[in-house]
Amino acid sequence: MTQHELYSLIQLPPEAVRQLEAVRQEIDWTQAAPCLDGLLDGNTAPSAYCQLKALLLHDEGHFQLLYCYLECARRAFDRYQERHIPSAVYTATMGCFSRFLAECKTEYGWMYFDRGWWTYRQTSMQLFRIGALEYEFSHHEGQPALTIHIPSDADLSSGSVDRSLRQAESFFAAYFPEYRYAYYTCNSWLLSPKIRPLLPEHSHILAFQRRFHILRETFENREYIECLFQAPPDTDRSALPESTSLQRKVKALLLDGGSVSCAYGVIHC
Repeated sequence: MTQHELYSLIQLPPEAVRQLEAVRQEIDWTQAAPCLDGLLDGNTAPSAYCQLKALLLHDEGHFQLLYCYLECARRAFDRYQERHIPSAVYTATMGCFSRFLAECKTEYGWMYFDRGWWTYRQTSMQLFRIGALEYEFSHHEGQPALTIHIPSDADLSSGSVDRSLRQAESFFAAYFPEYRYAYYTCNSWLLSPKIRPLLPEHSHILAFQRRFHILRETFENREYIECLFQAPPDTDRSALPESTSLQRKVKALLLDGGSVSCAYGVIHC
């Protein structure tokens, strides 16, 4: 697979492709090459990201970093093929890069890459998108688990989530049979008990919450501002948008002195 074939496959915006072409020659590949090797291995990916970020200090919009990540995504295609993983899973998983660029443009008004701290999970084959949801190798109480992540474009209807869970069970049994997990886990504002009273009984979010046994909550994480309101996390509460019913209700909660937690829940397999 060529770089441009990858760009087309994941529907990378033309604006991003032009930026990538412009920065390609600016990368010191002698120094970057070991970092790219590291981004393909789950054990070394976090440190490789830190090294690469330090190397690319003057990377406006982080497009040099994005180019390096997409080169890793391109190389990962061969590893998918070695395990006979369907190309649809590869495309859905690596599609995160286009999605993240679009989210940044919506949130901040200009396109840049802000998820280098996250996307080594995709390039190192630690995380896969299967249907509506993403699944990452993890642990819970010392036992193998799969952490569920909820992409911004996920369909959380009961039927869609059921299909994703069934597909995930089949996927890991077929392509990673050595990985015997005992739990699904999820850590998200969407599991927050604080939003339960704000949701109608037929809510897809509420149905998703009910699948999990909630073990704990934290209140430091403000990801819900970005995810729910598509706004920077430091946005003044009074300036948050009110386009949807949930936005209006959460904004009222915040203005009344309330808060939204990030809750950790589990499903025993």
